[in-house]
Amino acid sequence: MTVVLTILAYFAALFALSRWTTRRATNETFFRGERRSPWRMVAFGMVGASISGVTFVSVPGMVLTQDMAYLQLCLGFILGYIAVAFVLLPVYYKLNLTSIYTYLGERLGQRSYLTGAGFFLLSKMIGTAVKFYVACLIVQQFVMNALGIPFVITVGVMVLLIWLYSHRGGVRTLVFTDSFQTFCLLAALLIIIYIVMQRMGFSLSDAVSAIAADERSRIFVFDDWVSRQNFWKQLLSGAFIVVVMTGLDQDMMQKNLTCRTLREAQKNMCSYGVAFVPVNLLFLSLGILLAQYFEGTMSDVQCSMLKGDELLPMFVQTAGSTLVLVLFTLGIVAASFSSADSALTALTTSYCVDIRQRPQDERLRRRVHIVMCLLLVGCILAIRAAGSASLIDAIYTIVSYTYGPLLGLFAFGLFTRRGVRDRLVPFVCIASPLLCFLLDQLCVRLFSYRFGYELLLLNGLITFVGLTVLRSNVKVASEKE
Repeated sequence: MTVVLTILAYFAALFALSRWTTRRATNETFFRGERRSPWRMVAFGMVGASISGVTFVSVPGMVLTQDMAYLQLCLGFILGYIAVAFVLLPVYYKLNLTSIYTYLGERLGQRSYLTGAGFFLLSKMIGTAVKFYVACLIVQQFVMNALGIPFVITVGVMVLLIWLYSHRGGVRTLVFTDSFQTFCLLAALLIIIYIVMQRMGFSLSDAVSAIAADERSRIFVFDDWVSRQNFWKQLLSGAFIVVVMTGLDQDMMQKNLTCRTLREAQKNMCSYGVAFVPVNLLFLSLGILLAQYFEGTMSDVQCSMLKGDELLPMFVQTAGSTLVLVLFTLGIVAASFSSADSALTALTTSYCVDIRQRPQDERLRRRVHIVMCLLLVGCILAIRAAGSASLIDAIYTIVSYTYGPLLGLFAFGLFTRRGVRDRLVPFVCIASPLLCFLLDQLCVRLFSYRFGYELLLLNGLITFVGLTVLRSNVKVASEKE
């Protein structure tokens, strides 16, 4: 009951923020926040929006298989955020964009525009469904099962709650609610770390020493070029992941575009980009402490059977503490809702602005937002019906493939001055992921090498080459002119 009351109080706070931010709300408020958002608040809220419930559960467990090598990727993120801030944001602000895919229409043509928006809509809906499905499972396991509430009701209620506090104010509301959710997420993380330290009899200095002395605290991998954890692979991949999955993603860019000026948006981008390193360091440190805790309380056989994603949930189950359960549930809910609410807003924006091209139609926007919520529920229930962890992995792989064409489209538009045969662009963007899949399978069979994050770069490169082959002889003015 304590958990339920905490969650109710949490959503009461979200609804209060929503009511405060939706006075005289219009489509301009929903889509662009009237370009009045304080950049510090946007930056703080984006930390939570970029961390899903999957991250909250999975990152601590990464230390069991990757040590702290994930931080290499986070260092690459910083380079990516700098590139987004000083290459992409100036273009978006110069064109005064609501949807970033409008750039493709102005630069390459209508088919390219719709192709980019279509890839985003497909990728974001599937990715959001997978992430939110995991969060719904955890809430079901730790809260709803005890109340006898079926999973379908859990999913419906959770999506309904998102719609209730975001359907009027849209991105303006999310700037404030994301900041609140980021605070709840970080508070839950820090208090859980403190409780684990107490259980182990550690002071802060003891915990730091124990983490530093643990062999799983290794961050840098320079000696294995084949490994996915190689430093240079991780650094370069991290940079491009941010460029594609933030700079070319309407969901991640929409709140950034609500800042008053380009300079403020650049400050916001760089600030929360740097913040990812200490935040993920905390998650990984928690993972090492939990691994040490279980090594002291479980047999070697039990520890060897423990999987990464089970590390934090296992502590919650065995801690016998209502406070730990409340904090864990609050952290999952805050992380999941801050990413899902912005995704639904971005999906609504992209469909209204890019596909229907009716950004002023408030009635359309309201209907589309409801439809996107219903589609999310349907996707989650479909994943549940399949009931396969391997399916989830496959879906994540498919989503990662679909971002490559966006990288190629934007790179061709930004770094060349040629036009393109617009009617053939959709075929190139569909062929590129398929070709990448075939190359990946071929490399596994011939060289026992499987592409990691670098597959995104290959996908973008193939799309870029394909567009170059299809280029027209007409030159266009560059964005810098």
